[in-house]
Amino acid sequence: MKFLLQLKNLLLLTSIAIVLWSCDKDANDNTVLPETMTIVETAQAEDALSSLVSALMTADNSKGTDLVGTLSSEGPFTVFAPTNDAFAALLDQLDGFDSLSDFDTDEERELLTTILTYHVVAGVAAKSTDLSDQMTVSTVQGEDLTINLEGGVFIEDATEVNAEVVIADVMASNGVVHVIDKVMLPQAIIDALNQEEMTNNNGTLVDIVVATEPLSILEAAVIKADLVATLSSDGPFTVFAPTDDAFVALLEILGDDYNSLDDFDTAEEMALLKNILLYHVIPAEVKSTDLSAGQVSTAFEGNSVEIISSGETFVIGDASDTNANITGVDIMASNGVAHTIDKVLLPQSAIDFVVSLQLKTIVETAVATDDLSLLVESLIQADAGLVETLNGDGPFTVFAPTNAAFASLLDTLGDDYNSLSDFDTDEEKQLLVSILTYHVIAGTTAFSTSLSNGQSIETFQGENIGIKIQDGTVHVEDATDMNASVVLADVEASNGVVHVINKVLLPQETLDALAPGMLNIVETAQDVPDLSTLVAALIQADAGLVETLSGDGPFTVFAPTNDAFTTFLNDLGSSYNSLSDFDTDEEKALLAKLLTYHVVSGASVASTDLSDHLEIMTVQGESLFALLGSGVQIRDKSHVDANVITPDVTTSNGIVHVVDKVLLPQEIIDALH
Repeated sequence: MKFLLQLKNLLLLTSIAIVLWSCDKDANDNTVLPETMTIVETAQAEDALSSLVSALMTADNSKGTDLVGTLSSEGPFTVFAPTNDAFAALLDQLDGFDSLSDFDTDEERELLTTILTYHVVAGVAAKSTDLSDQMTVSTVQGEDLTINLEGGVFIEDATEVNAEVVIADVMASNGVVHVIDKVMLPQAIIDALNQEEMTNNNGTLVDIVVATEPLSILEAAVIKADLVATLSSDGPFTVFAPTDDAFVALLEILGDDYNSLDDFDTAEEMALLKNILLYHVIPAEVKSTDLSAGQVSTAFEGNSVEIISSGETFVIGDASDTNANITGVDIMASNGVAHTIDKVLLPQSAIDFVVSLQLKTIVETAVATDDLSLLVESLIQADAGLVETLNGDGPFTVFAPTNAAFASLLDTLGDDYNSLSDFDTDEEKQLLVSILTYHVIAGTTAFSTSLSNGQSIETFQGENIGIKIQDGTVHVEDATDMNASVVLADVEASNGVVHVINKVLLPQETLDALAPGMLNIVETAQDVPDLSTLVAALIQADAGLVETLSGDGPFTVFAPTNDAFTTFLNDLGSSYNSLSDFDTDEEKALLAKLLTYHVVSGASVASTDLSDHLEIMTVQGESLFALLGSGVQIRDKSHVDANVITPDVTTSNGIVHVVDKVLLPQEIIDALH
């Protein structure tokens, strides 16, 4: 825009020589303007006001503007009318304006209209006798004028030089005219003039950055991200410009792989850099005086920064926990404004990138977690490149068994597998590979929020696992009858995610290979010293229970401890000092009824499959009930519940839960009491 008033010229307004009206006044002393003429006709009749008439007509060239028509209407109006010399003095100070005809764009004519309406007071015909010292009058433009009667009649505008009334009280049919020796300027015009000067002198925002030494890294970043053309375009833009120190601090956070902007060299990194820079740009001009608390959308689509009140100033909030301080304000450019800040603002995508740089791979995560040391040992023992694979790009989702889970598996496998080093033949190592790859989902990072109840997922081993979500806990179903529970979800790694589980998952392939070596329910009981009385009871009942519970199953057995049987015998009285006292056919049948009340046939019911007050039908024919109020309890027909003290002992033909009480059906209670 050519409507430019340089600051030094604006200051010169304060020293514009007062053009004395006296010559014109003397020449017109005998002229009487008839009050039958309107204000416009009055101005047209006076040669010294021809520039004012020209200015009115020029402003009216814009659509919707009709100053001549307005000032020819009924009014009343009070008009402070600048002389031709006053308009000439103004034009001398304007760059690119030799005459009023140079106001030839709508924008320029709008500014001229603002100036002219600042000279008009509507609704009153105020003669000089109606004016008082320091009186303020509101103009049609919206700003006020102040009357100064010290040494004459002067009008104070937004500049430092007052206008003097050189002819007062020129009456018209629709008001009064006071001729003045200066074109008065409202604050709106002064602001526009100052803005235009700063704009034309400072160049674009890119020019500002290039010319500012502490913004050299920002300059390099803008060039690297190919944003020079964008930030040199019309705008307007507001740029929060990080200093060099701010960029150095960011590079330090990113670590050794990012020593300079040159290290942003992949397509992903280049896109990230561009988005970070756009996150500093607001697609509007916001000067420091325009700042207010709240969210502001940035040129990085879908991302906002927050303007936060801090004492008498503001700070800028991004997606991190550290706000940026504004260190310099209102650096004006031809296409906007820049404010310097002491921190590089980071959108959430940049935060995610920084976090990813600090994440370990899945293997490194496992190595750093004490409770996953046996998992790491198994990956190495398998000797199949699994360590290298899970250190690769991924992404992977890994269900990682705890040390206790591996220990439980080894216990189940029996004496031939006391440690993972016992997987030492090629066949056994392949078996271990099958187990481990059954815990891996390749090609996806499946956080717990991505899992759904009933979902079936193919593993890297080839078989599927199932997802069961109950009471907010994720359980994983394998080929056994006992589910694994996720005890720690969503451990993020640089190449995927880890969910820690409490059981080693077994595919059908592994079960088929291990079945001959696994203990059945009876063998498991025989292998546990605290279940020796249960084994003796199975034998004493002499009802084929040993053979049955050594069969295919599956079975679920609630196995009372030795102490539980001792308590039971004590409650029966002196007639039953040991299980051998069940020696008649009737008593043996009774003992068989008692023992089958502890057995569920046709299902391996894991503790995770139980729900509160779940009814469980036994082989004996009466029901048990599961209680989950505090741990797992089993309610029989007596008044005392049994506690499950060791759940989920897996066998080749079912599952065993060790309980601290002999369970009593109503049939036994009736027979023994």
